Amino acid sequence: MTKAEKVNDILAILDHHFPTVTAPLHHHDAYTLLISVLLSAQCTDERVNKTTPLLFARADNPYDMVKLSVEEIRDIIKPCGLSPMKSKGIHGLSKILIEQHQGQVPASFEALEALPAVGHKTASVVMTQWFGVPAFPVDTHIHRLAYRWGLSNGKSVEQTERDLKRLIPVEKWNKAHLQIIYFGRAFCPAKGHRWRECPICRTYLRKSLRD
Repeated sequence: MTKAEKVNDILAILDHHFPTVTAPLHHHDAYTLLISVLLSAQCTDERVNKTTPLLFARADNPYDMVKLSVEEIRDIIKPCGLSPMKSKGIHGLSKILIEQHQGQVPASFEALEALPAVGHKTASVVMTQWFGVPAFPVDTHIHRLAYRWGLSNGKSVEQTERDLKRLIPVEKWNKAHLQIIYFGRAFCPAKGHRWRECPICRTYLRKSLRD
């Protein structure tokens, strides 16, 4: 089987189990998505979705957010972890959006990644999930699964992103990255993984990872 055939088979399995996918983080515009993704760093989507309603009830736009102090933001988002850094980032990026972007979230990787606390992965999520621009956000879970399935060498998140973009057709990037996340949660967890019961791993798990 060629690598292309393998990828097509994996994509077919993902389509079978998750034919439709939606963004796991609750949001109603580009700004609330950006803040939610920022909060999701080293935090579960479930925890973020429980925390953002409290934050967005106070401020769901940059103009209201800058009226809050960094300390007020930190107290609200504390359950998401890394609250000192995240609160400074949220306040700082909100100020920049007002001063440089008329209060709007910019639709470019360069402008997004120039914002405080916004890295490439966060920018990629906003670009693909809100603006519909082809991107392939790679978090630690996708990085782990790509290595486990033999789609990347696991050397770095950056390399995994390059490999997946090369292997998967660009028109499928936006959907596939969400499918991999949901599939990993359902069938391919980091701990307690039963690879013989996983629809992908029972065929494509790396030999070095087999029992």
